[in-house]
Amino acid sequence: MNDKVDIKLEVYEGPLDLLLSLIEKNKYNIFDIPIVEITEQYLAYLDKLEESDMNIMSEFLVMAATLISIKAKMLLPKEEEEEIDEEDPRAELVRSLLEYKMYKYAALELKDMEFDAANAYYKSETIPKEVKEVKEDIDPAELIGDLTMAKLNEIFQTLLRREVDRVDPVRSRFGTITRDEIKLEDRMVEIREEIRGLKSINFKTLLGKRRGKLNIIVSFMAILELMKGGIITIRQEEMFGEIMIDSLE
Repeated sequence: MNDKVDIKLEVYEGPLDLLLSLIEKNKYNIFDIPIVEITEQYLAYLDKLEESDMNIMSEFLVMAATLISIKAKMLLPKEEEEEIDEEDPRAELVRSLLEYKMYKYAALELKDMEFDAANAYYKSETIPKEVKEVKEDIDPAELIGDLTMAKLNEIFQTLLRREVDRVDPVRSRFGTITRDEIKLEDRMVEIREEIRGLKSINFKTLLGKRRGKLNIIVSFMAILELMKGGIITIRQEEMFGEIMIDSLE
């Protein structure tokens, strides 16, 4: 009595998958496939497949016929003119293998990304309802209107350049003058006093009253804070026109 031995074959997704596996295992150059050897190995694998599954076998048999056809073309003698003009019989097969390899590796990358994503956890929103629903009493966009931060920065840079131009290149080298500390809160109070009772005041005029780069910087920041607090508003009647500051108190 003969004992039946079950041989477990490696499963491939299709004929291209089998061919690519044989090429990689044997370390063949995919652009110069030894068609005789690869055909023999391919047919040897087909002999071990179950003949009952014709749906799978049909795909592999079509590729087997293709390999045999390529093998026959390469074994036939050719004239010199035919060798120059005729395309390599393996060219179409190489293109198919390269395209399959690209999609196969892309699928593996997506599978790895799916695996990594399964291990990613996200913290749910924990912002208290009271904080989430808070709205500012004053919308900064309404206070500024058409005035952009770029325009404000341009004015600020102009004032700084004027301050640099005021420096005496000779006397400025005599020594270092210690300047008093300027607090933002104090400057905010001063600006409120300066504009109180006035219908409006020119932006440059207000900043131009201060001397020294630090004074200008603090004054500029104070104006922005007063705008944010709804104490003053800034308007510009026309493009490139003067910027005016109005008190809302």
